[in-house]
Amino acid sequence: MNRDGARKSAWQQQIKNFSSANNLTEIFDVAIVGGGITGVSTAFNLQKRGKSCILLEASNIGFGTTGGTTAHINDFFETTFDKAISDFGQENAELFKECGSEAVRIIESNVRENNIDCDFEKKTAHLFALDENQVKQLEDIVEGSHKVGHRMRYIDDISYPIPFLKAVEIPNQAQFHPIKYIKALCEIYLNSGGVIVENCVCESHDEKDSLIILTTSKGPVQARNVVYATHIPPGINRLHFMNAPYRSYAMAFTLNHDQYPNELGYDLEDPYHYYRTQYINGEQMLIAGGEDHKTGHAEDTGACFSKLENYVRTYFDVDKVAFSWSSQYFEPVDGFPYIGVLPGSEGKIFTATGFAGNGMTLGSIASRIISDLILTGSSKYEEIFSPARIKPIAGFTDFVKEQATVVVDFVKDKIFAERIGSLAEINGGEAKVIKYEGDNFAIYKETSGRMHLLKSTCPHAKCEVRWNSAEISWDCPCHGSRFNINGKMLTGPSVKGLTPVQEKEITEEDGI
Repeated sequence: MNRDGARKSAWQQQIKNFSSANNLTEIFDVAIVGGGITGVSTAFNLQKRGKSCILLEASNIGFGTTGGTTAHINDFFETTFDKAISDFGQENAELFKECGSEAVRIIESNVRENNIDCDFEKKTAHLFALDENQVKQLEDIVEGSHKVGHRMRYIDDISYPIPFLKAVEIPNQAQFHPIKYIKALCEIYLNSGGVIVENCVCESHDEKDSLIILTTSKGPVQARNVVYATHIPPGINRLHFMNAPYRSYAMAFTLNHDQYPNELGYDLEDPYHYYRTQYINGEQMLIAGGEDHKTGHAEDTGACFSKLENYVRTYFDVDKVAFSWSSQYFEPVDGFPYIGVLPGSEGKIFTATGFAGNGMTLGSIASRIISDLILTGSSKYEEIFSPARIKPIAGFTDFVKEQATVVVDFVKDKIFAERIGSLAEINGGEAKVIKYEGDNFAIYKETSGRMHLLKSTCPHAKCEVRWNSAEISWDCPCHGSRFNINGKMLTGPSVKGLTPVQEKEITEEDGI
């Protein structure tokens, strides 16, 4: 496993390990925690601009969402411009539009100036409505787009064999191979003196005078500034209550008769579907994504792949499924990402989260924002994306809904865990959370009969984990921490794994 799921993504074979033998007792200008596009881009940018940086990654570069994205590069967002105008005002909506355009330019400039071979292509996007409700939604999107000066144009035909009622084209979008891109940035960063330490879990931080001391699994690291590029920072912070974790599903198909669309594609279903093409090992493929749901809130995650495949087969002449994988992202409660100073810190710790489905774009602009904040003390996007912002109207209903869901999940899972008489009741390939003598346990039984028994309580905020059959993992529905069958932490904000109850193989006679 070199990404945070049991299924292989289309990008995964390009992941490589980096090692750096520098002395960790050095005092760094900036320590960046997290080796996805946000962390790598930030480290690359700061090192290039004269700062001494160390990049700490709990597993390997590209292990998380960057290794599981579908890698669309957009200058429009899940939070539409009409929504942004309504909730944040015209001026801030225009800034929001500007940040998208700047992010695309950042990626394009990095590729061009460094001759990065990452399959980068500028593309036109097609956004299409499939029913009357979606038509109204599309019209509002276009109206808001025009108000902020973003280009969308109605068209009569799309390159997708999907019946539609109304559609627009959006120029100057892009796509790339995300792992080839960040791998190249890492190599340039290392050659310019940067340090990368993989398999290094950052557990906590302590602000002392002008230094921040990070406690890590490989010893203390000292830095003058820290950047958490980990989706959600460790510990318990207000950001954990202002973001909700979601899973998204992707599949790569080969098509018969070479009927591949040229444009990026998006419908307006809920959840929506999104499409692009890519050559993988010399073979062209259609990559489709969708079936998103809140983490831990699908009883059968494997069925999400079946639904996505069936949907694609309804409209495309599919030859075969080459890859299928899922990934995680965080939805911000008010629609804007959180990029800037970590709430509760003294001003030298930064974070970037709440990217929704726009991680490649917002991760790239986050690297510019945080670099500017560290180097100059300000950014033109500082106020609108501030993690400390308070919007009593925008997102309030969603905030209440999400927190109510967390409370219900917490109480329900604590009380209503299943009771069984014996481990023999669990079938091969099955997983359950069970209650025994007042404690809850997570049990997974391999088809060979080997049992994996863990305490089911997430170390982060003491919620109970739920089984993800698609990725063979235990997922926390409260804040998105994920663990493998042996309890190893796959995804934060937890910095510890689930506690194994016993490591030896449990036999059928060990009844509960």
